[in-house]
Order: sequence, then C-alpha cells, then structure tokens
Amino acid sequence: MSESGPPDDPFGGMPFIGDLARLLQQQGALSWDAARQLAMSIAVGGESEPNVEPVERMRIEQLGRVAELQVAQATGLSTSVAGKSVSVLPVTRAQWTQRSLEAYRPLFEHLASSLAPEAGDLDDAVDPFSEPGDDASPMAWLGGLMKAMGPMMLGMSAGSLLGHLARRSFGQYDLPVPRADSDEILLVASNVDAFGEEWSLDGDDLRLWVCLHEIAHHAVLARPHVRRRLEQLLADYAAGFEPDPSAIEGRLAELDPADTASLQGLQSALGDPEVLLGAVQNPAQRELLPHLEALVAVIVGYVDHVMDTVGGTLISGYEMVTEAVRRRRVTADPADEFTQRLFGLDLTQAVYDRGTRFVGGVVERAGEEGLRRLWQAEAELPTPAEVDAPGLWLARIDLAD
Repeated sequence: MSESGPPDDPFGGMPFIGDLARLLQQQGALSWDAARQLAMSIAVGGESEPNVEPVERMRIEQLGRVAELQVAQATGLSTSVAGKSVSVLPVTRAQWTQRSLEAYRPLFEHLASSLAPEAGDLDDAVDPFSEPGDDASPMAWLGGLMKAMGPMMLGMSAGSLLGHLARRSFGQYDLPVPRADSDEILLVASNVDAFGEEWSLDGDDLRLWVCLHEIAHHAVLARPHVRRRLEQLLADYAAGFEPDPSAIEGRLAELDPADTASLQGLQSALGDPEVLLGAVQNPAQRELLPHLEALVAVIVGYVDHVMDTVGGTLISGYEMVTEAVRRRRVTADPADEFTQRLFGLDLTQAVYDRGTRFVGGVVERAGEEGLRRLWQAEAELPTPAEVDAPGLWLARIDLAD
C-alpha cells in the first residue's frame, strides 16, 4: 500500500498501521502480552493500589477459618484441594489479575487454537498490505487488516474480560471457573469494601459472606470428578468455535463511513465476539451447552443453599447482605457478553433459580442426606433433564420415595 493510500482509503497517510499488522503476523494464535497489559491497565485504572493492611489481612484470615469450619460441617465435603487448610488471601486488583491470567489462559488458548485460520482462509482473505484496486472497499480492507491482527484482537479480548472482572469480582469464584490445585483463595479487598460502603453493609458481615461463598465453591470444585467435568466442558466449548473470516468483513460492509449513525454501529460490531474474533458457534457447541449450563446451575444453586443454611445463624445481617449481593451478581457488566459467548457461562437469574429449584426439590424429597449424594461420583451428576426434574435424578440414584 502506498503511503498516500487509495482515494477512498480512510487510513491513507497512516503507514504505521500496515507496519503494526506485519509485526502482529509474527505472533502465534494469541498475543498474551497484549492480554496481560490490557488486563492490568483496566484493573488498576492507571492508579497505584495500596497493599492490604496487615490488620485487615489477619481479620479476613480469621473469618476464613470460621467459614471453612462451617462449610465443612454443613456439606460433609473436604474444603481442601491439596489436603491443607484453606487460606483466604486478601489481594489487590492487580494481584487478582496476575493470578487470574494464568487460571484463564488455558481456556483462551483453546479458543485461539479453534480460531487459527486454515491455509485456504488465508489465501482468500483481503491482503491489508497490498495496493487495493479501484473497486476495493475500504471496509473490506479494514476487515483484512483486522484478520491479520487476530492474535492481538484475541489477546485484547482476554485482557478486557479479565480487567473488568478484576474491578468487579469479590473473590476468585464469581465465575465458577476452576483454579490451580491450591487451597489459597483470593479475596479482592478493595472491591468488597467499596460494595459494603455503597450498600451500607457491615464490613465483617460482608467479608464473612464472601468467605462462605468462596469456600463453598472451593469445596465443590475440590471434588476431582466435578473439577474434571467442568474443566472439560469449558475447554470443549472454547475449542469448538469455527473461524469465519467473512464475519468481520460482512458486518463492516454494512457500515457507511460518511454516516455518523452508521459509524456508531462500528463500536457495537466490535463488541460482538463473533465479529471481533470471527468466532462462530458450531453444532457441537450447541449440543454441549445444555450440559455445561446444567452443571453450573447445580453448582451455584447448591452454594446458595449452603450459604442459606449456614449464613442465617452465623451472620447477623445475612439477609441484607444476601439481597444486595444477589442483586449485584445478575447486573449486566461489560465483561458479561464475552464471558457468555466465549465460555458459555451465562449466569442469569434464571440459572440461579434453576439450580435453587433442583436443590430444593432434592431436599424436599430426600433431605440433606440425599443432597450429599450430589457430589459423590461423576456418574451421579444430574443430566440437564434431571436438573429440571429432581425426582428423575433421585430415581436414577435409587433415592426416590
């Protein structure tokens, strides 16, 4: 492309874009450096974060020990992954981001492998470095450039998702994504404190609520077969996308560079993972999704049940804290769209309600002892149909009345 660019080239006179794209082509399928830099930038917002005060750190550790004991007694499950006591570690947003980048990296690498273009796709793509012909579409040229920048785009998607999660998450299980084999549980102190101030909640009540929530999730995901099943479903879903090189060009071709309203649609288009990454859901993913949704619904429904069982007697302001947190968790956030579309984790109120109905149905028919069968073996995990009809699950595991 010449430095002046073609007459209709909206990027004429900016040869650095081509240089940047050439540089990006030397990367693999995912620019993890871009992910890390953007995630950290969003997480801290350009500000310096103070370390958690030692007094607060000790207080949270004490609350964590109380929560661990209560969860173990209520569930009958080991709360440990590695055989040691759980440790709740208060961290800054930056520290949460560093740990979470490594936890989520395998999922993004599965996604990157699924979106790596085939040789034929590259042959058919618009070359952003060539001299466009007279009839070349500026938007087609932009689509070709964005395809060349695919690894950077994916890295930025990962960074954006994790950066926004860092600013919102209370702990490491706001999304039920398994972490490394460790009994160290992260709690983002600044996020918890800010939420408590916003809702005028007692600080220790809220901190203990979060500790219960995190340790209850940890206890379920510490079950090897539950962890293995969830990891496999998430990995298979992320790896199941089909690349569609025409997705970007097709959407952008509808935009008129001279129309302000049309250009506003560009921002919306670039917020769509299918457009930004050329990621198209395939039939195998649609078949897998009900199984992922069913398992996640049961996990979150069970955790809510454990917390309702324990929290009412342990936390004086439990109902107030629960109402505030449960309103917050179903409020839309910039990271929600990508989380839902890329990993199949759509934690709507309907998902929580579905899990709650299943757990309530089991307890009503078979009591707490029947509920404890839920996590005993992979073969006893409920199917999607059984989640909606707990009597079927109880019948299958021979606990029906």
